[in-house]
Amino acid sequence: METILIKAAQLILAFAILVIIHEFGHFFFSRLFGVRVEKFYIFFDPWFEIFKWKPKKYMTFFGKAKRRIETDDNETEESDNKKSSFWGDTEYGIGWLPLGGYCKISGMIDESMDKEQMQQPPKPWEFRTKPAWQRLLIMIAGVLFNFLLAIVIYAGIVFYTGEKYVPYKNAELGMIYSEAAKQAGFQDGDIPLTADGVELDNPMNARMQMIEAESVEVLRNGENVTINIPDKFIFHLEEEAKSGTSSVNFMTYRIPVAITQVVSGGAADKSGMKVGDKIIAINSDATPSLDIFYEKLKGHDNQKVDFTIVRANEATSDTLNITAQLSENSKLGVGLEVDPSKFFAYEEKSYNIFESIPRGCEMGVEKLTSYVSSMKHIFTKEGAESIGGFGTIGSIFPETWNWLAFWNIAAFLSVALAFMNILPIPALDGGHVLFLLYEVITRRKPSEKFMEWAQMIGMGLIFLLLIYANGMDIIRLFK
Repeated sequence: METILIKAAQLILAFAILVIIHEFGHFFFSRLFGVRVEKFYIFFDPWFEIFKWKPKKYMTFFGKAKRRIETDDNETEESDNKKSSFWGDTEYGIGWLPLGGYCKISGMIDESMDKEQMQQPPKPWEFRTKPAWQRLLIMIAGVLFNFLLAIVIYAGIVFYTGEKYVPYKNAELGMIYSEAAKQAGFQDGDIPLTADGVELDNPMNARMQMIEAESVEVLRNGENVTINIPDKFIFHLEEEAKSGTSSVNFMTYRIPVAITQVVSGGAADKSGMKVGDKIIAINSDATPSLDIFYEKLKGHDNQKVDFTIVRANEATSDTLNITAQLSENSKLGVGLEVDPSKFFAYEEKSYNIFESIPRGCEMGVEKLTSYVSSMKHIFTKEGAESIGGFGTIGSIFPETWNWLAFWNIAAFLSVALAFMNILPIPALDGGHVLFLLYEVITRRKPSEKFMEWAQMIGMGLIFLLLIYANGMDIIRLFK
């Protein structure tokens, strides 16, 4: 239960940040061009809101007034010559339904479906009275701000942590592959070289390059081998990950068995093992890597097991034979190194503030390109079945709170949100952009009746998609 709450908290926080930034894009450009924004809400507020506040007017919490400076609720119309406040004419609030957020922009047909306002004579501060190019910028601003947020996050990450990775060519023991990857033709120990002829180097990008490629070249036992990637490989990996039957997600580095921690009073401690020891054999069976070590360790519950240990001294190393009495579930009582950079030559780069910005841009573009490329699978049967809702999104967050992982995921979700919102679907930003481009090209506005129907149809489609996606999450729980 605690794990679910931690994942849910990360999801809600990330979602709130992305919504705020997205809607602030619309708000900023609206106010920049003199368009009034009547409401700015995080999450939706059908029937009631958790909190709302309008500067110098009122503040309510769950509908109860907390402060009121002006008692007159009747606002006079803003005259043509009256200069409005950049922030002060908007009502800010938090809704109770965490499915998104919105800016209610004056004189615009949006999710508020305020038909009464649209029947009034156009006002100079309304969206509909502004030139098409200004309205176009207002509509793409949310997508733009989401993409810029991803760039800022990626730039911040590389500025704070730098980049450190082991190039595949330096992974002397090769990689460990999941069962789905092995069915595609990979073998444990294969060293990835190229994907569709492009050299694979940085693991941050290489995994998706391999999954999306038509063919991958690997180094196997000193020879170059070409693996033809099967159709729908990405779905086989996804099904495997959801099943929980594999400890490896596609592939991971194959590394030696090195002890980083000895549990006090455990089997390893009692037998004399120490931090820094490397386990090279179990009962005379070689364990050159972690995957083989875990396999050989199984089935020795409460048994004595012989371990061959390499212990480094100041100038030399000794090979020792140590017998340990394992506990239940074949527990040895050690922590093992999982960082490949501790064993193989790695590349590391630090970034100053000026270097981190272009690197953040590169990472943002790489993530967007990768995401757009993967979207082609959504129109297949397997793609439709793989669609998930908030449960699926929440599952990608770690079980314990990790800020670095959180920001990495938030940046990716920001890229995904930007792309999804620019799709030419009515009710999404991309739908409004499509109609504005039509207006720019034909110099003729679509009728307000048409826009109202398009908005309702688009909202219906999005609502059905939300039901389907979250319904698929529920179905998977019972499989």
